[in-house]
Amino acid sequence: MSPRPRKPSDEAAAPSPPATPATPAPKRAATGKTPKAAKPAKAAKTAKTAKTAKTTRSAKKPPAKPPVIAPAAPATPAAPAEPAEPAEPAEPAVTESPVPEDDRVRLLSGTHHDPHGVLGAHSVPGGTAFRALRPYAKGVAVVADGLRAELRDDGDGFFSAVLPLRAVPEDYRLHVTYEDTELEIHDAYSFLPSLGEFDLHLIGEGRHERLWEALGARLMTHQGATGTRFTVWAPNARGVRIVGGFNYWDGLGFPMRSLGGSGVWELFVPSVGEGELYKFEITRPDGSTTQRADPLARRTEAPPANSSVVHESRHEWHDQEWLDRRAEVPVHEAPFSVYEVHLPSWRPGLTYRQLAEQLPAYVADLGFTHVELMPVAEHPFGGSWGYQVTGFYAPTARLGTPDDFKFLVDALHRAGVGVLMDWVPAHFPRDDWALAEFDGRPLYEHEDPARSAHPDWGTLEFDYGRREVRNFLVANASYWCEEFHIDGLRVDAVASMLYLDYSREDGQWTPNAHGGRENLDAVAFLQEMNATVYRRSPGVVTIAEESTAWDGVTRATHHQGPGGFGGLGFGLKWNMGWMHDSLGYVSKEPVHRKYHHNEMTFSMVYAYSENYVLPISHDEVVHGKRSLVSKMPGDWWQQRATQRAYLGFMWAHPGKQLLFMGQEFAQGAEWSESHGPDWWLLDPAYGAEPDHRGMRDLVRELNTVYRREGALWQRDTDPGGFAWVDGDAAEDNVFAFLRYPAENGTGSDGRPLLAVSNFSPVVRHGYRLGVPDEFAAWQEVLNTDEARFGGGDVTNPDPLKPAPTPSHGRPVSLHLTLPPLATVWLRPA
Repeated sequence: MSPRPRKPSDEAAAPSPPATPATPAPKRAATGKTPKAAKPAKAAKTAKTAKTAKTTRSAKKPPAKPPVIAPAAPATPAAPAEPAEPAEPAEPAVTESPVPEDDRVRLLSGTHHDPHGVLGAHSVPGGTAFRALRPYAKGVAVVADGLRAELRDDGDGFFSAVLPLRAVPEDYRLHVTYEDTELEIHDAYSFLPSLGEFDLHLIGEGRHERLWEALGARLMTHQGATGTRFTVWAPNARGVRIVGGFNYWDGLGFPMRSLGGSGVWELFVPSVGEGELYKFEITRPDGSTTQRADPLARRTEAPPANSSVVHESRHEWHDQEWLDRRAEVPVHEAPFSVYEVHLPSWRPGLTYRQLAEQLPAYVADLGFTHVELMPVAEHPFGGSWGYQVTGFYAPTARLGTPDDFKFLVDALHRAGVGVLMDWVPAHFPRDDWALAEFDGRPLYEHEDPARSAHPDWGTLEFDYGRREVRNFLVANASYWCEEFHIDGLRVDAVASMLYLDYSREDGQWTPNAHGGRENLDAVAFLQEMNATVYRRSPGVVTIAEESTAWDGVTRATHHQGPGGFGGLGFGLKWNMGWMHDSLGYVSKEPVHRKYHHNEMTFSMVYAYSENYVLPISHDEVVHGKRSLVSKMPGDWWQQRATQRAYLGFMWAHPGKQLLFMGQEFAQGAEWSESHGPDWWLLDPAYGAEPDHRGMRDLVRELNTVYRREGALWQRDTDPGGFAWVDGDAAEDNVFAFLRYPAENGTGSDGRPLLAVSNFSPVVRHGYRLGVPDEFAAWQEVLNTDEARFGGGDVTNPDPLKPAPTPSHGRPVSLHLTLPPLATVWLRPA
């Protein structure tokens, strides 16, 4: 992964008030001092507001007549075992029950861990005490079982009273009077915890595999009331409050409760529904506060705004046939050619739903089996291409909603195209509204600054040794596969995770417990992630971008290698060595290539050490590296010819294929996220359009023949599926090899395929190559020099019969015409 430009996003301005606020918010007092007690008002009348101390905290002033919430209709409550019996049903007698001074101070300062123990309704000697914290209200009354009773105004937004009720009503409302508005709402502090003990147990052990159902914002019906449950893990916080559009971004009246030693804070807020903006206001250990986006938010605002959004999916999937079929054949034994896409720039300006009208048809027409999406999780800076993530559970809102993204995945599946996505668990940015020091101390990052700071990208590395952090990431991997039907995760920057000394000099890192450089916590995390994903989502594949020779990247986790480690458990690995060596070879002038011949053959020394993907990715066509065709030497014809020959060699080489967008039609310019591919090159009005269209036609033909010829993919990980015919023809710049299918596999009737690449600019007539003697004739099935692809049309049009002349260790041989700068595929006729 190349270093990527980065700038922090600006904190978005607080959004305008929503249509359904839960609490209007004029300026209020926020001191911990208890004002002089006000005299109780008569029942059923608005109490006078006691004088309060000078405010130390401001809030946005609401409109003169804030709109009224229409509270959700409660379920019919069961008859209480001991019904409440007010002494005076119309105007019951009340006595005061103010919030104790210590609790009052902590609630006002945002440091109370158990607001439900103070606020709400509680049995006390003489009846039931009701306490409410409703900032800016002129009066609050309790409505229950046919009675209505005013609470005493205790100042600073506190209201209280003891009503002569034998039991706490099972269902009561607060009737809140503001300057020009009256609301009748459920009391958020009348509810039991909405998160179960088993969920907390799993979170504590770091084993909650569906963490997104326990943490974050979740619409639900709880104790007969509809609303949203907010939960967040913040073990170092002194207090947490909810802020959002529904309370004018003032969380004074919305403190959350701490659920024991789990570090989880919870609050069920009635009447808050889908689409509401929110954040968590956290009081740090030093007493300062910070507003943070929800780490588990499933929807976010579009950048540069960064609030979380309450979301509930309504998408109905139509891809069951695809899901049922995808696990039938292991991916390393199946055709697998990938088109890599940066969604925001593939067709700039298109939304997820508009992309669903174009991308599936385009990819399917070119014959790719899969599309790989550069990161789609929310990120603040577009120039990072999505590799610096702030919303790990939310598709970027730049292109639409989460359901819109599901619609795109659904459309790709229905077009027969699998969906891979880049996943970035290696690091995260330092934005002060996201994960960095989330609750005032290092939480998601390692507590050791030397371990947490990523040396290359100015970001922070995850603390893989903390079980809750590991759970956050493992569950996130499953989340994309289960909730969005993603077929595979390409894990970015694995090498930076595996090594403690990655991009660090001596003295800048500390060895592990065994004195080595391996990050044992990261190894355990990757093993757990892979094992979990493969167990929970049959047919899904994980792919490692790992640039070193780490042993066992694609070995099973329970199989220990010579280094003493179990395998990491990935399904495939990017072959960065092949990419680097082969591009180095073809970028040389043909006259010099004979001195670099081994750069094309060396990959076969280690080709079966892992299950490989051959990647020509976005990283190879940016930052001065030039586009694929522009890497090639010579004039325009030679550049295109060399790219065609190279792609023919790549598609025949053992391993799967990946090609970045724009390279399929020989775009000459480097890719830029600001404008995407140069589609105008395919405009028939453009003079060189046939050259670019020819390259795209070749890619389509490569995929068509590739999928038909089982020899090219059935034994990618089996040494018996490959044999050199001539790997030493350095003087000729020629490479020839055979690919064999599985004995009982489908495709090509069990017949091999002969691939011959000529990387010299001359035609080679009568070129002799030894072939197996059991076939009477061979014929071309693909030639990259065909005129329809933009070549010179030097071909072998007729079947070729082997001559009884031994060559290359075989009893018979073919005499071929090799076109210049071209690759030819032949199979038995």
